[in-house]
Amino acid sequence: MDLLNDLTSNKSIFFNFMKEKYRLYLNSNIFFRDIQYAIKSYFEKKDIRIKYSQAEKVAYDFIHKLEDSGELKKMSNNAWKVNFSLGNNVVQIDEQKSKS
Repeated sequence: MDLLNDLTSNKSIFFNFMKEKYRLYLNSNIFFRDIQYAIKSYFEKKDIRIKYSQAEKVAYDFIHKLEDSGELKKMSNNAWKVNFSLGNNVVQIDEQKSKS
């Protein structure tokens, strides 16, 4: 199984899983080890056992993909700023349109 492709295609599921344990919201800080341990736990929930070093490599590659797409902004060697929202926003309906 390609773990990186699984994470990439299920980003929102992974980040919602991660949000259960870590503070994860727009403009929050996220740390390398938090992502690494979340990846390890995420796959263990799916009954896929991965080693610490494997989780570290997948986390490194996943973070770089998220940096390239602008979803994470590098703050230091082990910290990033979250540049996306998980969608728990309230949508306001324009009253002008609703009266029409």
